[in-house]
Amino acid sequence: MARMCYAFTILLALTGQAGAVEPQPSEKIPVVASFSILADFARQLGGERVTVTALVGPNGDTHVYQPKPSDVKELGSARLILINGLGLEGWIVRLVTASKSKAHIVIATQGIKPQQRREEGRVSLDPHAWQSIANAKIYVANIRDGLIATDPLSADIYRAHAEEYLEKLSALEEEVKAAVGQIPPERREIITTHDAFGYFGTAYGFKFIAPEGVSTETEASAGDVAKIIRQIKAQKIPAVFLENVVDPRLLRTIATESGAKIGGTLYSDALSPPDGPAATYIDMMRNNVGALSDALRP
Repeated sequence: MARMCYAFTILLALTGQAGAVEPQPSEKIPVVASFSILADFARQLGGERVTVTALVGPNGDTHVYQPKPSDVKELGSARLILINGLGLEGWIVRLVTASKSKAHIVIATQGIKPQQRREEGRVSLDPHAWQSIANAKIYVANIRDGLIATDPLSADIYRAHAEEYLEKLSALEEEVKAAVGQIPPERREIITTHDAFGYFGTAYGFKFIAPEGVSTETEASAGDVAKIIRQIKAQKIPAVFLENVVDPRLLRTIATESGAKIGGTLYSDALSPPDGPAATYIDMMRNNVGALSDALRP
């Protein structure tokens, strides 16, 4: 926990190093996001004014990402850098420092009240705050403000795009709540591979159980897996769900041993490729609630 707070303090210090050169209206703003969900938010808000690069791309696992030399170059040429924070990107501080970037840095979770999780006797912050649409709106506001600080000449464009996108998120939240309302509360207990859906569970009334912890770096013990299999049988949990960023073999084993069906694939820490079912944040949330509804409705 102390190490995480120290890294977070460094990131907060780095946010003050905005570039001194103000872009001209004809110049596109190079934005680098740590992973694909932040990149989508930036594209929605920036539109034609930005070019966006995600260091961790579609279906990528940000927890265990190994930076490449090209990432340093991308960060060094960026005008705006978007970071989730809350310990998601354990590699980002040294990477930004190595790049000597002068970009404006936005920690997209700034202002969000983080949830905590206990893993192996230790308390850690849950970084998956985007799984709540209410939190996604805070991400959007922070990114909007970062774009305006980087490119004040286009402030009205960013504000208009943000207002339009926030309206879409409000409509999405009503859609998700309506779908969840069709699932009986006693069937809202879910098995996934790693603990990525805590904020979703809190917001929409689900309980998620995962053999791995908040980070995919944590490996499930045989005892943990056996306990979950017993729990599925005892509580007659109807389905387990795969994740796009995690090896599916563990969940397939749990499904086979417990008799639960596989309810589909949930997108947790990354979007799908552009031709997939979760190419944007809105698509991702619709895919996830659709998979849950299809598997859990009586």
